[in-house]
Amino acid sequence: MARRTPPAETGPGRLPRAPYEKELRRLQIELVTFQEWVRAGGQRVVVVFEGRDAAGKGGAIKRVTARLNPRVVRTVALPVPTDRERTQWYFQRYVEQLPAAGEIVLFDRSWYNRAGVERVMGFCTEEEHQRFLHQCPVFERMLVDDGILLRKYWFSVSDAEQERRFRQRLSDPTRRWKISAMDLESITRWEAYSRAKDEMFAYTDIPEAPWYVVESDDKRAARINMIAHLLSTVPYADVRLPELRLPPRPAPSGYQRPPKHLQTFVPDHAASLRTPDRAPAPDADTPGGRHHR
Repeated sequence: MARRTPPAETGPGRLPRAPYEKELRRLQIELVTFQEWVRAGGQRVVVVFEGRDAAGKGGAIKRVTARLNPRVVRTVALPVPTDRERTQWYFQRYVEQLPAAGEIVLFDRSWYNRAGVERVMGFCTEEEHQRFLHQCPVFERMLVDDGILLRKYWFSVSDAEQERRFRQRLSDPTRRWKISAMDLESITRWEAYSRAKDEMFAYTDIPEAPWYVVESDDKRAARINMIAHLLSTVPYADVRLPELRLPPRPAPSGYQRPPKHLQTFVPDHAASLRTPDRAPAPDADTPGGRHHR
């Protein structure tokens, strides 16, 4: 397999931050419109995010959901199956997570675990793997036939960029949780994962539910491309929202807030970060804060 040279964190070939943030803002506004269309029309949407470890799936999901209503849009990232779940039909625990009317479900990894990590790491038998490859297209056709809008994205990352991201995670305490010994196995099993992915595509890249590949060495470009594509594949439309007006605030009626010493407040840690030239906000017990609760 040819080795791709990934773009640097900054520099030529990488989408600059300013146009990225401007376009992301526009797309996120469109995602809100899409969400309202789903909610008002009782649509059911499933979006599958798959790809190698550190391919950028989580970052894309975060940008999709950032401005959306968590009561409408939810992310599903299932843990390792329990002993009981291992005795069920393989797709059963994923069926339980499918959307009801007016919901969007984003799968951060999905039933395709069986074709990827389970296949490569030997967590399933050859018979189970072959059964999955034959049942999966049938399962997905059933979802589509029942009216679910199903979109599947594969985030494609180069070996060099994956390794760079792994090293970054190992050195960053806020990202250390994102990497495990299992993830590091993907370096030594790179070609095995490639073969497993190719076989998976051969069986499951079907007209009713095709795979869409997202080049993800440039995370910013990947997020923009994925969101723009998702919106382009769905016939959503503006939904007229009820007109809302702020009511006038009523005049005070004599309420007095209880003394502050009767309540337990969190310590003002932020006070240690303020510069001397920045005065703190008025106390909540002053006239300007009489309705602070």
